[in-house]
Amino acid sequence: MTRSRSRGRSSSLPGLPGLLGPSPKRRPIRVADAIKVEIAMLLLQKVKDPRLTGVTITQVEVTDDLSCARIYYSVLQEEKAADVAKGLASAKGFFRSTLAQSLQLRVVPELIFTHDRAALEQQRLEQLLQEIKDEDGSSA
Repeated sequence: MTRSRSRGRSSSLPGLPGLLGPSPKRRPIRVADAIKVEIAMLLLQKVKDPRLTGVTITQVEVTDDLSCARIYYSVLQEEKAADVAKGLASAKGFFRSTLAQSLQLRVVPELIFTHDRAALEQQRLEQLLQEIKDEDGSSA
């Protein structure tokens, strides 16, 4: 007896869509992109707090129910990261009220600011690799 293949499925990777999990919803991604652009523009144009100069919004993640937005930021001068965190916390209400007006959402997500240390780690790794390269070059 031969088994018949089900229509519309690829027989090469059975069950693969289930392994990957559900595909991400489009609306949270769109809202996250809009929040990223809006907060970046606010930091450039409207925020007067000197603690927030040199802050870059790197990524925004929004929960599926749009109740919470995690905003990742990087700082040009890492020694001022604590001051930047305080500045962002104090400007949170301003950001939320401006987002409510510009994005026209029924409920504006809670904003959680998280320091993105990826750029700092990349710089540190590049420095280590350069040191290794310099040591190999001098010993050869």
